[in-house]
Amino acid sequence: MKLNAIKLDRETLSLSVQADIDFELFDQFAEPLATAIDCRVVEKQWGADRHQWLLEFEGSHLQLHYEFYGDICWLSTDREDEFDVLVYLAELMKPYLVA
Repeated sequence: MKLNAIKLDRETLSLSVQADIDFELFDQFAEPLATAIDCRVVEKQWGADRHQWLLEFEGSHLQLHYEFYGDICWLSTDREDEFDVLVYLAELMKPYLVA
């Protein structure tokens, strides 16, 4: 798994991930990502142009989103007190960044 960039946004409680993602092969990107950041996949949903997975990390529930048309992928939480979880997961992703 190779990531081009990651960016935390406290205002939206999200962690954006830039990578070469094939919409049709999203599982081949998302499964290794979930494993790399120690998350368990709870649920997978998808539609015509979007994937949305529910992940669990040490009791915190996070959403992994990917929108095809915008080529946008991000992790988010609904709870402000769980933003630190995203900060920690960003650290776990750093070894996968390519220059």
